[in-house]
Amino acid sequence: MEELLTWGAANAHWIWWGLGLLLLAGEMVITGVYLLWIGIAGLATGLVAFFMPGMGFDGHGLVFAAFGAASIYIGNRYFYAKFEEAGDPVVNTRGRSHVGRTYVVCAPIINGRGHVKVGDSQWLASGPDAAEGTRVKVLSVDGTVLMVEPVQD
Repeated sequence: MEELLTWGAANAHWIWWGLGLLLLAGEMVITGVYLLWIGIAGLATGLVAFFMPGMGFDGHGLVFAAFGAASIYIGNRYFYAKFEEAGDPVVNTRGRSHVGRTYVVCAPIINGRGHVKVGDSQWLASGPDAAEGTRVKVLSVDGTVLMVEPVQD
């Protein structure tokens, strides 16, 4: 056991680099992004342990804690800040952009259901009965169904 501790003290940088790589591999398996920053801290601690082997495991542990806190802070501040500035996410809410626009009925709205032409595609439409070719205005969106009403020209 004493030999293992002696070897570990002499090769602490390899232990930290191995821990850093293990954490980075864990990030690829378990997504969440925090293992990435801690793994980077482990690799940086290995670098410190390589140049300062006399620091001991206690000192390396403190360096690892400081690098871990700093890397998580920097990651949150600069990596995630880009996503927060984007504003209102449009993922799965694209239909809201159609509210207030006018489209043409391409399949008659009968018994409250039909289709309108939106660009090069057709969207489901719900509203009062309307013949093909009628211009309709989108009032709201319910999932993928546009709620429409005929437009008086």
